[in-house]
Amino acid sequence: MKVKQWTKYILGKLIKLISLLVAVSILSFVLVSNSPIDPVQSYIGADMNLVSPEQRGNIAAYWGLHDSVVQQFLNWGKNILSGDLGTSLLYRTPVAEVIQERFLASLALMSLAWVFSGVFGFILGIIAGMRQGTWLDKVIKMYCYVIASTPAFWLGLLLLMVFSVWLGWLPIGLGSPAGILTGEVTFMQRIQHLILPAVTLSVVGVSNIALHTRQKLIDILDKEFIRYARAKGEAGFRLFWRHGFRNTMVPAISIHFASFGELFGGAVLAEQVFSYPGLGQAVVQAGLGGDVPLLLGIVLFTTIFVYIGNLLADLLYRVIDPRIRRGTLS
Repeated sequence: MKVKQWTKYILGKLIKLISLLVAVSILSFVLVSNSPIDPVQSYIGADMNLVSPEQRGNIAAYWGLHDSVVQQFLNWGKNILSGDLGTSLLYRTPVAEVIQERFLASLALMSLAWVFSGVFGFILGIIAGMRQGTWLDKVIKMYCYVIASTPAFWLGLLLLMVFSVWLGWLPIGLGSPAGILTGEVTFMQRIQHLILPAVTLSVVGVSNIALHTRQKLIDILDKEFIRYARAKGEAGFRLFWRHGFRNTMVPAISIHFASFGELFGGAVLAEQVFSYPGLGQAVVQAGLGGDVPLLLGIVLFTTIFVYIGNLLADLLYRVIDPRIRRGTLS
């Protein structure tokens, strides 16, 4: 692509991102404003009965809760534009610091799950597509259908019971051993606490990649140039590598990068099951505890995270498929 085309492409994506953030901000703020949870009571906690009505009114005035919903949104938006996400009511620290700390933990979990689900899903899809109609293809399809209909939290509980409770091979939960300072936790201890949540996420994410890759490969193998290659004596892995690999990589990459939203949704459930201190667990705590600043901050951050995943998929499309770079595909 030329410089002018790249500039137009980047500006278009930037405008779409800004529009998306504005729409998500308005919708999220409206939903949070209509929540039955009292943010003042969530902020005070168990000492609610010890606080006088005047003090509760002062806290509400400090947080701007006496203003109209529109004014509250405008004040919040003004702070966002200045780089201030607010202060978390639950953690009593800036929202940006909470998101940074929790996201690093979630990033390790989602990265492992994302890589494993992509690699294994692509391999299973290739095997099923190359062995279409055989018992191996049927077993892989059955596995994918079963996993696709299995709730992530149920699978997490099952793995927890088998490998932690019954066999005792892996820790029951958390992100590190209980009672140990953060600086004293070793790398292997963190990996041990990461295995079960990562396996839960990766197993659930395999099915979509495998089934789409399988169908795409079957469609490719039915093309005329494949029949011509077979007539020349090409078969098996050589046939796939020369004619099927690049064509199956494009949809696999698109689906995998577009699954960032599903990955984060699965991480929320997995982190709850394993009490893993990530961003997903913070979302649940913020929602149940009425922590509006933290909840809205995580929503915006998650929107950007998912959008970047889709953007990377689109960019890789253009690298892998030369027809897109030439502008022959929309």
